[in-house]
Amino acid sequence: MSTETEPRTEEETSGDTAVYVYGIVPSDVELDPETRGVGDPPAKVVTVQSGPLAALVSEIPQDTPLGRPEDLSAHAGLLDAAAAELPVLPLRFGAVVSDVDAVKEELLDANREDFSSALEQLEGKAEYLVRARYDEQAILREILAENDRMTQLVEAIRDKPEEATRNERMALGELISRSIEEKRAVDTQRAADALAELGVQLAARQPTHEEEAVHLAVLADVERQDELEDVVDELAEEWEGRVEMRLLGPLAAYDFVVTRTPE
Repeated sequence: MSTETEPRTEEETSGDTAVYVYGIVPSDVELDPETRGVGDPPAKVVTVQSGPLAALVSEIPQDTPLGRPEDLSAHAGLLDAAAAELPVLPLRFGAVVSDVDAVKEELLDANREDFSSALEQLEGKAEYLVRARYDEQAILREILAENDRMTQLVEAIRDKPEEATRNERMALGELISRSIEEKRAVDTQRAADALAELGVQLAARQPTHEEEAVHLAVLADVERQDELEDVVDELAEEWEGRVEMRLLGPLAAYDFVVTRTPE
């Protein structure tokens, strides 16, 4: 895309706008002219180019409030769509710089070697998320069957007022939480071992729910997505009735490389 599509330079602005940066891509990217990003109304997304690199950006008013769910979705959606087709280095949500010159000089030019190397390593790859959540009743039955102390506590509080069994209920809750953490560690390792056979990169994510069994980020070749799906399907079959599996992606590689906003 030619520089005619870029936001205005510092000399052309009146200080009322800033440049929102989504991520870094190769300079030969072809961007749909109808692509929109953050803001209300959504701002047009264009490229700022410098040598072999380009930044995906939008020009926005400086007083634009960011943080709406729509903005988060637009930021992630733009980068995830790009990651399905080409290497992309994502910036975290909310990366705003003063003008196009700052994008070129402080971001692209200042990090040209590192960005070029990272894009080369991401060629043909994207991030996927492997997520699994325990079936609440199934995991409770499993835990109770393995722990006599927990079974005793369940019997102790059965059909009794909550006030009279507060200590027992607290102890039971702690034992359940600890048992799920232990099972999560075992099951996460099982999933990681199965995925590692594909030669992918893995990064563990923190659980976002108390009944989450697995939360792994995977950096894999987009062309091998079918193989990734097969592994997840095999795990789902192995854990049928116990765990619900999901595979999300392709996504931007947040867990493996994230660029820094210029100071």
